[in-house]
Amino acid sequence: MVTGKSGAKTAGIALVVLLVWAVLPLALSRHHVDLLNFAAILGIGGLGVGLLLGQCGIVNLGQAAFFGCGAYASAYCTTALGWPAPAGMATGALVSTVVAAVIGWPILRLSGFFLALATLAVGSIAGVLFFEWDWLTGGTLGIGGIPKLSLAGWKLDTPERYYYFVWSVLALALWLAMNLVAGRPGLAMRAMRDAAPAAEVMAIDMHRLKTQMFVLCAVLGSLAGSLYAHYVSFVSVQSFTVERSIFFLLVPVIAGAHSVPGIVAGALFVGLAPELLSGLGDFHQVLFGLLLVAVVTLMPGGLVGMAGMLRRAGGQR
Repeated sequence: MVTGKSGAKTAGIALVVLLVWAVLPLALSRHHVDLLNFAAILGIGGLGVGLLLGQCGIVNLGQAAFFGCGAYASAYCTTALGWPAPAGMATGALVSTVVAAVIGWPILRLSGFFLALATLAVGSIAGVLFFEWDWLTGGTLGIGGIPKLSLAGWKLDTPERYYYFVWSVLALALWLAMNLVAGRPGLAMRAMRDAAPAAEVMAIDMHRLKTQMFVLCAVLGSLAGSLYAHYVSFVSVQSFTVERSIFFLLVPVIAGAHSVPGIVAGALFVGLAPELLSGLGDFHQVLFGLLLVAVVTLMPGGLVGMAGMLRRAGGQR
């Protein structure tokens, strides 16, 4: 009976969340729907970083490189070559896969701060290449005129239409990631993260597993970049800086690195908080920084961990 009541309560909460999600773009202004769309894109790229951080214990500061690969591949293939959008997105994913595999194989032999610095260098080098290869990326001028996505003849040319599409993509990515983490690969990753000697005894090829997860992270970053490019219809080097990589990393850190569904909370926080604080004037960036420090200091388990503590405290009463 308890299980039945608990299941009914969970189903009721899920239904309410779904209804709120469906009605939200109809009740909000265009600007706020824009912010939600960017938060979803941030969540897709942040999911890859979160899988590396929470499940493998790897800090990735180079996600902007793969975000840029996806964005530029979609932009160039659709505008210069006239390819359909799916082909451009697939090209970005393929390029990111190859680059991540080639770069990841050697650098993932490092660990700790050295590995974090190596991924930071990847992001920095990519930023320079995006700037120098102006024949491909347009340099500081960027690439404009990127076509909007369409789904079964339904053009996603408004923030409201794109909202339902991009959040559905994020939901699908989260579902696949949760299945991955719940299966044998997830067990292997956690063994590698928490007890590397034991993982070696269990014959887990840790270097291969790290490389595979790095490639998966890159593909998610590329997907986020392609979705971004088709949404804003313009890309330039200013969108793929190290700062972007830090924002991707903040998503799982704020959410709680070990929680896959928590990526949604982290993406909403990182995507919406700066805009909400901007109404306070030029001091808003300092306030956002202080807010981040407060969350990390007071909530070691992130927003998801704090929600769990509050739920347990309420149950004890």
